Amino acid sequence: MKISVLGCGWLGFPLAQRLHKENYSIKGSTTTEKKLNTLKLNGIEPYLIRLPESIHSRDIQPFWQSDLLILNVPPKLGDNHEPENFLTAIEQIIEKCREHNLSWILFTSSTSVYSEIGGLTREEDVKPGSAKRPSGETLIKAEEIIQKSGIDYTILRLGGLYGYGRHPIHYLSGRKNLDGAAKPVNLVHQVDCVNVISEIVRQKKRNSVYNVVSDGHPPRKEFYESAAEYFNLPKPRFKPKNGKDYRIVSNQKLKEDLHYSFFYPNPMDHTP
Repeated sequence: MKISVLGCGWLGFPLAQRLHKENYSIKGSTTTEKKLNTLKLNGIEPYLIRLPESIHSRDIQPFWQSDLLILNVPPKLGDNHEPENFLTAIEQIIEKCREHNLSWILFTSSTSVYSEIGGLTREEDVKPGSAKRPSGETLIKAEEIIQKSGIDYTILRLGGLYGYGRHPIHYLSGRKNLDGAAKPVNLVHQVDCVNVISEIVRQKKRNSVYNVVSDGHPPRKEFYESAAEYFNLPKPRFKPKNGKDYRIVSNQKLKEDLHYSFFYPNPMDHTP
C-alpha cells in the first residue's frame, strides 16, 4: 500500500516512520525545506507542501498518487487563520484525491467538535453550533465535506495531545483564577495515536468515526497540580469548583472495534 502523510510534524513524522517500518511505501510532506532531508533519511519520500498555495503545484503531483492519504493538518491556514482557508484547502485536497483515484482519506480531527458539557459523549453526539471553540466548528464542517466526498474515509477525533516534550502543563503553569477545576481531561499520548492509526491501516477500518482518548479522565485541577509537581513547575491556581455537567469523551467504540488497549491509559502517569 502506498500512503501519503500530509503534515509530518510532531505526530505525523513518528507516524510516517512507523508505517515505513511496517513496509508501507510512504510519502511525507513538510512546510520547511530543512526537514526534507530528514524525511528522506528515514525512508520517507519528501515533499515541500505549504497549504493552500502548494496544492496545484506540478512538483507535488506524485504526492497524491497513493492508496491512502493521512490528512494531518490543523484548522488554521493562511496568514489570518481564516476558517474558509482551511475548508477551501480540504475541498481542493479532495479534488486532487479524485483526480488521482486515491481511494481512502484518514483525517485527524479533534474532540473539540463536542460541546463542553453533556456527560458521557460518543461519536454520534456532534451537534453543529455547540462546539466550545471556533476551530471545533471548522472541524465539524471539514468532517462533513470529507464524509460527503464519495471517497472512503476514517475520521479520528483526537483528545488533547501529549508526550515527548509536549505537555499541556507548560501552557498553564503559574497561571491563576483558571476555570474548570472539576472538568475531566480528555487526553491521549502520542504513542497511542501512532498505534491506533497503525491498527486502523492494518485492519482497513474504513467509513468510520472514532474518538481517540485515554481511559482515564482526572479532573483538571488534580491533573495539572500533579503534572506541575512532576515537571517541577509552578502550580496553576483554579477557581472553586462548580456544578457543571462536563463532558467525558468515550473511547468504547475504538476499543471494541479495534480490540485496542491503550499503552498510556491514564494521563496521571506522567511521561517526559
